[in-house]
Amino acid sequence: MTNTPIQIRFSDIDSMGHVNNAVYLNYFEYARMMYINELVGSDWDWINRGMLLANNTIDYLVPVLLTDKAEVETSCLKIGNKSFILEYNLYVNRKGERIKCTTGTSTLVSFNYTENKSILVPEEFKKAML
Repeated sequence: MTNTPIQIRFSDIDSMGHVNNAVYLNYFEYARMMYINELVGSDWDWINRGMLLANNTIDYLVPVLLTDKAEVETSCLKIGNKSFILEYNLYVNRKGERIKCTTGTSTLVSFNYTENKSILVPEEFKKAML
């Protein structure tokens, strides 16, 4: 599991005064890349051992505000033969209380871009996620 601090920008806020629903996908994408980079490093062969995003889900529990200090916890929920599911929990700290505001998942498929086909989840990647 990794914790990724999220900078909430003024442009993330909608007319209702909270983070717009579509922006959470950007937060989760950033957290996902930080998580993966921590697992396999920057020398990973993304062309032959990459991944495709197949699905996203988001549940909005509590609005996130411009003044909130936010972080996303990312972990692996499930690993299959050719795909895996990452789980995200976005928390904010308000008045010393840690509040879960948003949860989500992403299904990713291991993919070889040279051969243009799905591949088995690399063993090194599985070991790092577990």
